[in-house]
Amino acid sequence: MPDVTGRHRQRRGIVLAMLLLVYIFNFVDRQILAILAAPIQADLGLDDAQMGLLGGLAFALLYSTLAVPLAWLADRTSRSWVIATSLLLWSGFTALCGLAHSFWHIFLARLGVGIGEAGGVAPSYALIGDYFPSERRAFALSIYSLGIPLGSAAGALTGGYIAATVDWRLAFFAVGLAGVAIAPLFKWLVRDPPKPTAARPDTQGLLAATARSLAGKRAFWLLAFGAASSSMLGYGIAFWLPSLLQRSFGLGLVQTSQFFGAVLLIGGTAGVLAGGWLGDWLGRRDRAYYGYLPGLAFIIGAPLFAGGVLSSSATAAFLLFLIPQALAYIWLGPVLSAVQHLVRPAARSMASALFLLINNLIGLGGGIYALGALSRLLTPIHGPEALRYSMLYALSLYALAAVLMAAAGPALRREWVEER
Repeated sequence: MPDVTGRHRQRRGIVLAMLLLVYIFNFVDRQILAILAAPIQADLGLDDAQMGLLGGLAFALLYSTLAVPLAWLADRTSRSWVIATSLLLWSGFTALCGLAHSFWHIFLARLGVGIGEAGGVAPSYALIGDYFPSERRAFALSIYSLGIPLGSAAGALTGGYIAATVDWRLAFFAVGLAGVAIAPLFKWLVRDPPKPTAARPDTQGLLAATARSLAGKRAFWLLAFGAASSSMLGYGIAFWLPSLLQRSFGLGLVQTSQFFGAVLLIGGTAGVLAGGWLGDWLGRRDRAYYGYLPGLAFIIGAPLFAGGVLSSSATAAFLLFLIPQALAYIWLGPVLSAVQHLVRPAARSMASALFLLINNLIGLGGGIYALGALSRLLTPIHGPEALRYSMLYALSLYALAAVLMAAAGPALRREWVEER
């Protein structure tokens, strides 16, 4: 008898590995702008508010809004095809960033990166939901979410090294063309699992039906706005920390990339894996822990982040940032899994896209710009230390996120949709 179970496990392992690889490129292409902020600002004459627009709104505007129609397209056609095409598109626009000679040139290229990346994440969540059973889904989603720290660290390390040794433009060319080369390999290895005819969704009304269903679920709104609050701070710190290290701690570009890359790699990886494992373990006992666990992580992480921001020593700051960086990623596995369980399986891409619309439009679109604009506003008061205080004041967002996540716990008990 052929080992059908073994082949299925191997297949889903390959699918998860390829989705992770694509997600790594997703965050390499996002994070590289942060590590290259200083040379880009010097070359193009940009201020902090303009860099905040490039890192936040320019990317998030179309990334957030187009995720919904692209998720609809993925549910209706092929999730793997949508992901592969999106990878090709966003990688090409990343390469085009290296040709920019003004703010508007690079702004339009970042819009293109956002258009491409809009089709990557929600269909990936849905494919993981298709391949992995409910009791393993939070951990599988946490493995996929390793793309965030791994890709961010890779973007910081490679971007910083290439910019320091050659030129910031070459860094964009290198990572963009590498993503273009991966796209056909992904499509060759990843297939959508076949769906029974009875399970095929009525895609014409899927968006409206999913939106109506989620609109009445308290847990969805609390999780979405809790994640958005934490993402405002998380994306803001991830974008501006390299600039803080250079301005307030006196690190060079290569030192900054090593510091930042190590914090992301060690702290981020530990947090993502811990969140997935704890989410599955605690969630089997009580669905409310999918909300309680992230809330607790934010409460513990905020004062530790403050200690790192206020530190006068780069070594002390590195140690102080490690633990809160891990805690900042705890929410990914539990919350993403919980969102998948607020709808029926056929609507997973759409539910994920609606969640990402709120999370990214507020968190990614607002957080990076808000910290940059606040830094500019505080410059007359704090001078070169304005960015440090901008980050410090923004830590209040973690308290808001913790309250919203904790409030989502009881609602998850009532609104959880079991597998059928």
